Amino acid sequence: MKVGLVDDRRIDLDKLNGIVIQIPGIELVFSTDSAEYAYEQIKQETIDLLIADIEMPNLSGYELADIIHSHALNIAVIFVTGTSGYAVHAFELNVHDYIMKPYSKDRLVKSIDRFLEKSKTAEVAGRLFLKLKNDIHILQKKDIIFIERSGRSTTIHTKNGPIKTYQTLNELEGELRERDFIRSHRSFIINIHFVKNFSLYAKNSYLVNFEGIEEQAMITKERVDFLQAQYF
Repeated sequence: MKVGLVDDRRIDLDKLNGIVIQIPGIELVFSTDSAEYAYEQIKQETIDLLIADIEMPNLSGYELADIIHSHALNIAVIFVTGTSGYAVHAFELNVHDYIMKPYSKDRLVKSIDRFLEKSKTAEVAGRLFLKLKNDIHILQKKDIIFIERSGRSTTIHTKNGPIKTYQTLNELEGELRERDFIRSHRSFIINIHFVKNFSLYAKNSYLVNFEGIEEQAMITKERVDFLQAQYF
């Protein structure tokens, strides 16, 4: 589990650091008093869990959590803060925990342990079982770039290459309820994490270009508007 810490008060950051590095199964990727540095790391998704203070100069912990939520990044957040004023907003952002300062070591450790257990369960839930003739192929959902229906077969484009199945988009869409995936077009499901840009194709549709592959998908103007409103 990769973790990042950010708190503009050095004494509070040192306390976080001292607790986290003792927890088995944790890799501390960064520990910083700069919210701007944490933001750069978040954009690259170098971590699984961000532990952050809320009230910091220039960029607050709440704003960092809002970026994670609005861009559907696969990063959980624990707030460790001296203010209770953001508790309701934290719930709206689906923050894992909200810990008030001063706190005990045991309080933080238990919170991280709960997240580790939840992540193990999510790892199983994050697999897609594909029917391939007489076989069942197990695929990590996070590796899916987009899915295309053509004729009577479906092609799942992944980081490791394409996989063909006879399952329909409706069947697969039912298995991909995560925020990462949207039905962009009647023939396509896309993973928004891999989207590089949209290119105008016709009056009411765009081509979708992805990171890492040359293949393209389609998206309607209505779905582009939805993405801009809900994610960006």
